[in-house]
Amino acid sequence: MTRTARNVLWIMADQLRWDYLSCYGADHIETPNLDWLASRGMRFNKAYVQSPICGPSRMSFYTGRYVRSHGSTWNGFPLRVGEPTLGDHLREIGVKCSLVGKTHMTPDKEGMERLGITPESTIGALVAQCGFEVFVRDDGTNHSDYPGRCGEDYDQYLRDHGMDGDNPWEEWANTAIGPAGEMRTGWVIENAPLAARVPKEHSETAWLTTRGIDYIEAQGDQPWLCHLSYIKPHWPFLAPAPYNDMYKAADLPPVVRSDDERQTDHPLMQAWMNMRVCKSMARDEVRDLAGVCYMGLIKELDDQLGRLFSYLRETGRMDDTMIVFCSDHGDNMGDHWLGEKDLFYDCSARIPLLIYDPRDQADATRGTATDALVEGIDLVPTFLDFFNGADKSHILEGRSLSPLMQGAATEWREFAVSEYDYATRDSRREVGMDQADARLAMIFDGRWKYVHVEKMRPLLFDLEDDPDELCDLATNPEYANELSRLRDLHFEWSRQHHSRITRSAAQIERMTDAKEPPGIYIGYRDKNELEGDGRQMPDHASG
Repeated sequence: MTRTARNVLWIMADQLRWDYLSCYGADHIETPNLDWLASRGMRFNKAYVQSPICGPSRMSFYTGRYVRSHGSTWNGFPLRVGEPTLGDHLREIGVKCSLVGKTHMTPDKEGMERLGITPESTIGALVAQCGFEVFVRDDGTNHSDYPGRCGEDYDQYLRDHGMDGDNPWEEWANTAIGPAGEMRTGWVIENAPLAARVPKEHSETAWLTTRGIDYIEAQGDQPWLCHLSYIKPHWPFLAPAPYNDMYKAADLPPVVRSDDERQTDHPLMQAWMNMRVCKSMARDEVRDLAGVCYMGLIKELDDQLGRLFSYLRETGRMDDTMIVFCSDHGDNMGDHWLGEKDLFYDCSARIPLLIYDPRDQADATRGTATDALVEGIDLVPTFLDFFNGADKSHILEGRSLSPLMQGAATEWREFAVSEYDYATRDSRREVGMDQADARLAMIFDGRWKYVHVEKMRPLLFDLEDDPDELCDLATNPEYANELSRLRDLHFEWSRQHHSRITRSAAQIERMTDAKEPPGIYIGYRDKNELEGDGRQMPDHASG
């Protein structure tokens, strides 16, 4: 069978560190299926997200725009109506853009109501789902009182397989059985060594894999992009057997932190390490419990991806489908005395990115890696390029990765940018910062990482001499020149156009050539000058 359609399978894991994959050199865990994908495509060694938090990062992935540009700067901050998305761009060229899994999207309900857009309408459904046609949506945090709960499909699936309850997700996927037969919740880290009640073949990861295959099988000749977005290894830390006890604490890599970091004079860093989740994950016994489960969830994901990749090989989809694997951010996992995924250390802001391009032009780079600085916003233009879409550089702030994958690029970007709005974090009030000024921005040039902290001094790390980012050099006068240079790069980036998206460069050039809109005549001395400029004098003004 000859396939003519070209498709994209965009796989995203949630909260997956780049250095927990064996294709990136991890020796504490084996991920052979992702290693196989890397051997068939290109591995990007320096890929950075536009924010180390789920919602803002994903909105940048889905719009191809920086956080300051799309305005959804924190989880639960709606993506405003009218912000162009990947789905909008693809539908213009006849490509179906669908979701299987998580987006963390919050719709702009007030904006929709103001414009008379109902969620039940065709356009309303797309606006409310970040431009995706929803095959399945499940964001994973499906406890009963969560306002953004969207776990009905998985609930029904569990019920269909004999796992009932008021909330099947909570009672099966997020519950274990303790030594005395009692039910234990996955929300408490001390339960992480226990096996989830749900069998591995019915876990969230297995179910989403099956639904991804279901989606692909249901497609006809129309080209499609499927965003298969996994929930794990994001917390709650609870894995089905045998993944719950597949690893031990001794299997974890050494924690990356120093006593000097504890003694920092930076008030924001002091406040951050003082937050509950950071104090908890900084305890070895807590990290050991969470980290072992985290590794098990990663291993489960890799096993399920093996099932998915086997299906793609067996059905010939490797011939017509680009496969992209990435995560939305990493996890601090106790490094730098931090929990969760905040801030810009490489354990959080740097992500794995593997791309298999089926086109012949990519044959020369298969199984290779690049150290070029790439960003999450590069994927939307990459997909548009793959589908032969028009250039939209006035809207999209990333750039297509095709030249890198085809071995044609010699220079890439000078620096990568990531942003963070900590207005809702406890640390903001601890340092007495107004919410309007609770802003951070990272500028990373491949060696030097500069962090702008509004109203406070910056941070500076040299990743060539200090790859673990343990020594903040910002107060050392020996590095004043580097600090100044990076500060200038941040200012340069800030001055760029970030919101002029309704006119392309070509349109602006044509407007410049036209001098003034038709029927408008400004500053001409006489008829000769007017006609010399290529304009015809109106009849009523001639003679």
